[in-house]
Parts: sequence; structure tokens; C-alpha cells
Amino acid sequence: MSGTMKPIGQIAGNALIDLFGREKAIIGVVHLAPLPGAPRYSGEEIETVYQRGLDDARAYLAGGCDAVIIENHGDIPFSKPDDIGPETSAYMAVISDRIRRELGGPIGINVLANAAIPALAIASAAGAGFVRVNQWANAYVANEGFIEGEAARAMRYRARLNAHGIRIFADAHVKHGAHAIVADRPVEEQVKDLVFFDADAIIATGQRTGHAADLDYIRMIKQAAGLPTLVGSGVTPENGNDILSVADGVIIASSLKYDGVWWNAVDPQRVKDFVTGIHR
Repeated sequence: MSGTMKPIGQIAGNALIDLFGREKAIIGVVHLAPLPGAPRYSGEEIETVYQRGLDDARAYLAGGCDAVIIENHGDIPFSKPDDIGPETSAYMAVISDRIRRELGGPIGINVLANAAIPALAIASAAGAGFVRVNQWANAYVANEGFIEGEAARAMRYRARLNAHGIRIFADAHVKHGAHAIVADRPVEEQVKDLVFFDADAIIATGQRTGHAADLDYIRMIKQAAGLPTLVGSGVTPENGNDILSVADGVIIASSLKYDGVWWNAVDPQRVKDFVTGIHR
């Protein structure tokens, strides 16, 4: 009987190879303009929002990035997961499907803040290969308030969707927050919690958007995880190769925008120059 049972632990290959066909990945972030329902949405035609997202995705993929993450970064201030309206999922599913169909590259989904279940719904509807979840296990205090890990609810929801192929990219010691709630446990132990709760890849970040993570910190997270480890903030042309000498991938946005500002459009030349200058 025991010989025919499935193992308790997750059976995981290398998510980067499975999704992108390579061990070192470059992923661009499509920061969507404010969506209807968000405070900064000013009533422009939704096609304008969609076109901006398509243009940014096109610049990343044409410039040599392996994938894009589509993110509602314009919806500042971000809501906690249960306060996010269904309109956010609807609009993000449409633009994500258009990007995947028109450009063909692998896509991921991140719904801020920490909305793993909407992200999985969008990913399933749009054919995305992965979602990013900023707080997968444990809890912390963020700009939005008290944020709990979403792993238990999200994995059951993924099972109900029969969407087991959607990979989980989970942040370790996520930026924009304080981890005093679990400060009695080392970061290495918190990273192992992500693995224990079936994350497929781990993301290391600095303290805020655009802030670089220290190489020793990245190395510590990768060693603790034993999974593909990416850096999700502060990546630039100047530090990209150093980071990829330790990490397995980068998630990049701000430094590839016009003037290096996250809310600007993606600069196609900056993307090409960055990818050309990376050794992998």
C-alpha cells in the first residue's frame, strides 16, 4: 500500500527551466496604469490602459527579456486582499490574455497587495505560467496593515481550479514592511517556511521599490531555499551581472523605464542594452 502512495512533499523541478527554458531568467514588470476602481484612475478609456500595458510588455520581450509579470502597480494605495474588487481581476485578466496572445512570451501575475487568489484566477483565465505572492507564509506589518501568508487558502484555491501548473514565486522577507512579528526566527528559517508551503521559486528584495538587495543577503536566501532564487528590486545595468553571479534570475522594471522612474513607460533601448550586457 505504502509503495503506491504519492509522496507527501511537493515534487518540483526547476521552475525557471520549466517556464523559460533557461537557468538564468530576466523578467520585466508591466506596471499597469491605474485601473477602474482605483483612487488614481481618472476615467480614461480602458483601451488606453490596455495599450500602455501592451507597449511595455512588447518593449521587454522584443528587447530580450524571458517573460513579464503583469502587476496593478498603479492602484496606489494598495488594498488588502479581501478589499480588492472583482473589477481588478476582470481588467487584469483581459490585458494579461492580450499580452500572452499578441506577444507570445511567458507571463506572470502579481495582484497588490498580496492577493494570491485573484492572481491565480487571472493566471488561470489568461494562461499565465506563474504568480508572484509577496507574503506566502507567516505574517508581517506592511503599508496596508497586517498582512498574513496566503499559502493555505491559495493552494486550496489552485487545486479547485485544477491549475497545478501555475507556479508560485514567493518573496522572502518582503520589502515595504516590518517583520517584527517573526523577528525571533532568522530569515533563513522564514525562507524555509516558503519552501515547506510549496513555493516554486524565491524572490529576494531590498527594503523598497528600486532598492538593491545585498549580495550576501541574496546568497543566504538562496542557500536556505534550495530553490531557484531571483532578485526582485534594485536591479540595474551596473549591478545586473554581479547579482546574476549569485541569483538565478532578476525581476526588473524601474531602471528600464524612461529616466529610470517606475511610473514612466518602458524604454526599449534600455531593455536591449541591459539584456545585451548580461552574461548568462
